[in-house]
Amino acid sequence: MSLQRIRLELARTPEFPNGSREHGYEFVAPLDAKGHLDASSWAASKAACTVRRFWANADDEHGVLIHRRDGRWAFSYEPGEDDDEPIFRFDKHVFVAGEYVSVTEHDGVARPFQVMDVRPLVV
Repeated sequence: MSLQRIRLELARTPEFPNGSREHGYEFVAPLDAKGHLDASSWAASKAACTVRRFWANADDEHGVLIHRRDGRWAFSYEPGEDDDEPIFRFDKHVFVAGEYVSVTEHDGVARPFQVMDVRPLVV
């Protein structure tokens, strides 16, 4: 298992036709050798799997990466599911720069994000 720090930035949307470096997520997750999320390693290191949501003109939100009982991944900022941000097919994605993922945010809108950086977590 290798814990990685992953940065996602908002990809092109009607609101941001060029994407946005000021909107996104930085999170820590265990990746396997091919760059996929490693659920078994997550279970052993979930306390280290944190997320920071950054959004222009708003305070950063800090939470954790969770693997829910239904098998889906989400970012969670408080106990319970009310604030969870599910991530579509997160377990199928390869986390390398240039790839895309979709996150369903607090407002219920699924937005595209591009993987901008993946690097080993330095502690």
